[in-house]
Amino acid sequence: MYQSKRKVVLVGTGMVGMSFAYAALNQNVCDELVLIDLNELRAKGEAMDLNHGLAFSKSSMKIYSGGYSECGDADIVVICAGVNQKSGESRLELLQRNAKVFQSIVEPVVNSGFDGVFLVATNPVDIMTRITYELSGFNYSRVIGTGTTLDTARLRYLLGEYFNVDPRNMHAYVIGEHGDSEFVPWSQALLATKPIADVLKDNPNTYHIEELQKISADVKNAAQEIIAAKNATYYGIGMALVKIVRAILSDENSVLTVSVRLRGEYEQKDVFMGNPCIINRGGVDRIIELSLTDEELAKMQKSAKILDNSFKGLSL
Repeated sequence: MYQSKRKVVLVGTGMVGMSFAYAALNQNVCDELVLIDLNELRAKGEAMDLNHGLAFSKSSMKIYSGGYSECGDADIVVICAGVNQKSGESRLELLQRNAKVFQSIVEPVVNSGFDGVFLVATNPVDIMTRITYELSGFNYSRVIGTGTTLDTARLRYLLGEYFNVDPRNMHAYVIGEHGDSEFVPWSQALLATKPIADVLKDNPNTYHIEELQKISADVKNAAQEIIAAKNATYYGIGMALVKIVRAILSDENSVLTVSVRLRGEYEQKDVFMGNPCIINRGGVDRIIELSLTDEELAKMQKSAKILDNSFKGLSL
C-alpha cells in the first residue's frame, strides 16, 4: 500500500457511490478520488459536478473519472456497483448476476497491481464481500464490507434517544448478517461503562427490555421503511463508508462492525459477517470476539449458516 498520498477509487457511481463521494468531498477524507463506472460518460459527469463544488469546500481533493489502471497506486477501492433485483427474481438469481458483475471488477483491479484494501458496500454485502475475497486472492484483512456499521449507528442513535444520552456514549452493536438475521447482543450493551441490563434493573419503572427489543426491530426494519418512503437508501451508508475509509487512511485503530471473514470466532470459519473489528491502515487489524450468551451465540451461528448456504449456492 502506498503511503505518500491518500488515493481512493470508487467503482459504481449510483446513488450509494455518489453519496459516499459527496460526503468524502465535504469531509476532505482523501487527496485523490477516482470515479469508475460502466457508463463512462456518467462517471465523467459526476466528477465534473463534484469539482464544481470544490470552491465551496475546504477540500483540495483531486477528483476525476478513469479506468481500472488508476487502481494500481490506490490505497482503497470502494465497490458500490451492482445490479438491482428484477421482478420475480430470486435472491440467489440476483446474487449470481452480481457475482458476474464483481468478476468484471475485481480481476482488472487486481491486475492493475492494486495492493490496498477492498471496501464493499454492494448488497447483500456480506456475501458480496466474500465473493470479492475469493476472486481477489487477497488476505482476509484487506477485504472488508460495510457490514452492520450503519445498523450499529442506527441502534446507538435510537438508544441515545431512549436513555436521553449522547449516542456516542452508548456502546452497543448490531452483529451478524446485514439483513433479516442480524441481532443486538444485549449482554454486551453499555451506557458509558454500565451494562444496560443493570440500567434496566436499577430503573424498573422507567426502562423496559420490551422497549429495547422494539428498538432492535426498528433498526432491522429501518432500511425497508426508508425504501418504502423514497425507493432507496444511500445517505447513511455513504457516510458510513466515509467513516471506514477515514479509519483506514488515518490509521485510527477504530472499532467498527464491518463484514469480516471469521476464522474460528463463534465456532465459525470462512463466512463473512458483521462483527466489531479494529480497523487501521492495513484494513482489519483484529477481530473482537464478543462474550455472547448461549442464546446470542445460537443467533450468530444461525446467521452464519444462512450466509454460508447462500454463498455455496453460487457458481464462481
